[in-house]
Amino acid sequence: MNLKKSLLSALLISTIGIVAWELYWRSQDYIPTIDDNKALWAVQRDRVADLTPDNIILMGSSRTLFDIQLDNWENQTGIRPIQLANVGSSPLPVFHDIVENTAYAGTVIVGVTPGLFFSTTFPKAEPWSWPQSKVDYYQDRTYAQRINHQLSLPLQQNLALMSAGEQELDDNIDLKALLKRIKIGDRIPQGMPPFYEFGEITSLDRNLEMIERTLTDTAFANTIINVWKYFGKGAPPPDKEATMAFFLKDAEKFKARGGNLILIRCPSSGGLRAGENQVLPRKYFWDNLVEQTNVQAYHFEDYEQLKHLKCPEWSHLSAEDARYFTTELAKIMIADKAITNTKNN
Repeated sequence: MNLKKSLLSALLISTIGIVAWELYWRSQDYIPTIDDNKALWAVQRDRVADLTPDNIILMGSSRTLFDIQLDNWENQTGIRPIQLANVGSSPLPVFHDIVENTAYAGTVIVGVTPGLFFSTTFPKAEPWSWPQSKVDYYQDRTYAQRINHQLSLPLQQNLALMSAGEQELDDNIDLKALLKRIKIGDRIPQGMPPFYEFGEITSLDRNLEMIERTLTDTAFANTIINVWKYFGKGAPPPDKEATMAFFLKDAEKFKARGGNLILIRCPSSGGLRAGENQVLPRKYFWDNLVEQTNVQAYHFEDYEQLKHLKCPEWSHLSAEDARYFTTELAKIMIADKAITNTKNN
């Protein structure tokens, strides 16, 4: 009887604690969000095995995630793409995985963010190790990990206290992040400026939208701009030779088996665009990449309806502009017959 009472007491105390913790974070304007972690990415990667040549895979860096909206793409083309892009990452490890470990011969759209695409092939560098860790997780995941992910999704979708992330952002509320925020004495922390989440996963197939605050709160947008400035000052020089050689080898193999490779350059603006023009000039990087791959390619500056788009924090489009960009880009590709509008078939 005492054991039963103890269990009921423990359950009651746990329930009260969880409710109080949840209400606290809700009062701090946190809402339930889906964690864009390795497990969520692996579910989309797993779908590649069942794709037909009519399908489309997206890969690249965060601009591909933010700027290509899956609903709008599907509305224009009749195809809902597989989203395999990753924040802060080179697309090269993911493209290599698709080329080497699948027989897929449909369309792959690779987003080219110059500072990341041409960054490195060094396995331990973050732009490489982050996407490679997702590829490795997909290859090695256990059935227990798959079940754990599926069981976690209802909790992520309904509890704000579950908000977390694999990136160590300053507004994460998991235990590790909260402990890092504890200040001891008068020490002044050194390193990068505070970095806050400014995008939200809106569907289980990894559609990502910029949160409204980034568009409406200039001070908040400036905190993100400060991070881009920090990264820009400390970034090593691009390794064009190694990255080009690695990508071209995979591109040729993919095209040889009938794959349709397309390159896209999503918008950037403000000081970040000025920095890209100086350090990664279009002629030497983008134009040369397009010439050597010999595939259809789309740079936002080449189209009147796209070249004037502005990014609130210099690097990604607002949700509204991303929907517009996606719609117009799909129309352009359909007109060029780079992709097929299956709705008309």
